[in-house]
Amino acid sequence: QVQLVESGGGLVKPGESLRLSCTTSERITGFTVWAWYRQAPAHNRERVADIFNWSVTDYADSVKGRFTIYRDDAKNTLYLQMNDLKPEDTAVYFCKMGVHWGQGTQVTVSS
Repeated sequence: QVQLVESGGGLVKPGESLRLSCTTSERITGFTVWAWYRQAPAHNRERVADIFNWSVTDYADSVKGRFTIYRDDAKNTLYLQMNDLKPEDTAVYFCKMGVHWGQGTQVTVSS
């Protein structure tokens, strides 16, 4: 069974940064498609960013220029570097690999 374990969430102030990690027990390759999604209360889950074909990335407009998705295949780990966080970034963040989802990690941005 594929396991995805996220970490790195927390409570930060507006303008601060966080880095989320997602580690899998599955052997991955450059073809593995990874993505980060988020879900805020009373909102649908939305795609934040994804990475495929080793290093091709794509971002939601709301996070472009602030968030960076990257991978370390040697560590079977996906990252999401989040800078200049805003209150509207508050959500549970989920890692997705193929059809598999992690359990989520809470990110709260509040002054």
